[in-house]
Amino acid sequence: MQPTHDPSYLLQHVASVMQRQSDQILQERLGVGLSQYKILMMLQWEPNTTQKQIANSLGQTEASISRQVKLLHEKAMLTSQVDPTERRKHLARPTAKGAKVALAAQELLSQYQDSTLDALNQKERGLLVDMLRRIHEECCAPGKVIACDRAFAIETIYDSQK
Repeated sequence: MQPTHDPSYLLQHVASVMQRQSDQILQERLGVGLSQYKILMMLQWEPNTTQKQIANSLGQTEASISRQVKLLHEKAMLTSQVDPTERRKHLARPTAKGAKVALAAQELLSQYQDSTLDALNQKERGLLVDMLRRIHEECCAPGKVIACDRAFAIETIYDSQK
């Protein structure tokens, strides 16, 4: 079977290309990368989150999140404080600037992705979302390795794009 007929390959390839393109657009226009945007968005959904929680939710290592958090802190887009209940943990939250950049990034990516999805009519877009939701539910079912626990956040994204 050719790669262009293999759904697994196509999903991974399209996701990879869209991530690289999104990263490039965000870097050029807002001075943040896709990884930093994802952290800011997660903190919008759930302020006062630990780096470990962010890493687990985004499927990344704590070291990679730590580097991105440091960069966001240097850009004054987030703050962190010691967790009063457990002094070894640091809680992160977006600053007003970070929230503004996250919103601008979300709008920018929506515009970019809308133009990419213009190849589909409204019915096809609806079917695509339904299929991706089902695949997501399967991928992130309880007990799966590296399953996300962000169903509410995923629902928020889907619903805001309707």
